[in-house]
Amino acid sequence: MNQKYIILTGAAGFIGSCMLQLLNDNGFENIIIVDDFGVEEKRKNWESKKYSNVIERQSLFEWLQKENPLINCFIHIGARTDTTEFNYAVHEELNVQYSKDAWHYCVEKNIPFIYASSAATYGAGEFGYDDNHELPFKLHPLNPYGVSKNEFDKWAIQTSSQPSSKGEGVNAPPFWAGLKFFNVYGPNEYHKARMASVIWHSFNQIKKDGVVKLFKSHRPDFKDGQQLRDFIYVKDLIAVIYWMFQSMENEQWKIENNGLYNLGTGKARSFDDLVKATFAGLDLQPNIVYIDMPEDIRDKYQYFTEANMSKLKAAGYTKPFYSLEKGVDDYVRNYLNKGLKIY
Repeated sequence: MNQKYIILTGAAGFIGSCMLQLLNDNGFENIIIVDDFGVEEKRKNWESKKYSNVIERQSLFEWLQKENPLINCFIHIGARTDTTEFNYAVHEELNVQYSKDAWHYCVEKNIPFIYASSAATYGAGEFGYDDNHELPFKLHPLNPYGVSKNEFDKWAIQTSSQPSSKGEGVNAPPFWAGLKFFNVYGPNEYHKARMASVIWHSFNQIKKDGVVKLFKSHRPDFKDGQQLRDFIYVKDLIAVIYWMFQSMENEQWKIENNGLYNLGTGKARSFDDLVKATFAGLDLQPNIVYIDMPEDIRDKYQYFTEANMSKLKAAGYTKPFYSLEKGVDDYVRNYLNKGLKIY
């Protein structure tokens, strides 16, 4: 291999496959896509896109050692994202150790590294939603998934401040960014079942029964349907990753902008607002009923998230985000209601 390549993990999944499409749209085809490709349902997410190599997740580092390709950037989106998986060992293997292996490879080969963290790291939000490097050491995530993401964030912060074993610089890639994804929605999420966005579930409920069921609040300070989240359209999220990928051409920018970043819109909205926007995308009046939240997630449920986006703006990202109404309308009208599952 004498060309430079991009490594993209999670390429068969929701966000990863959207990222693959955006890279293709901008002329990038030398992409090494990585995932568990044995999930047949996800095949439509990636098989018609353009890439150079398809590598199974567990074989990646062995393959890299053998082939030694020239890599331009390592975009690590793949993870076990199921917040209802309570076996921490699963998350530790896939979200912590695998990410450490990717980090070490990027350090060794001097490759920029962008990885997916999560707003699940913030737990109940008792310490706020700032993406500084002190906060992760205080946080108490509500589920093993959030714990695993926070553990790697902490490890990355600590490791990046240590001297390099080579005796020069620090033990970090030439640029690294951990992106704390808030509530992402959009095309290519159809396979996520219970973990798909409320919009996807709402659309299907409307088509089937004409009514949407939302969880009741089990806290006195929140009314039913008024639980608040920072919802971000997947098209905005991948646009930020692509902007970082482009910005890395500037050596000074790389040096100044390593670290953790929130990736939401900066504006919390209610689940009622979300569902009303879904009905509006179908030109229907809202019809919402409230049901009890499953007991297995009640004490692990985030009632409020809102990203502090000042750090990303300070790094130079100025493109406006989709409003909730415009993002949901695009998703519903141009994908879901046309029977299109993929972007």
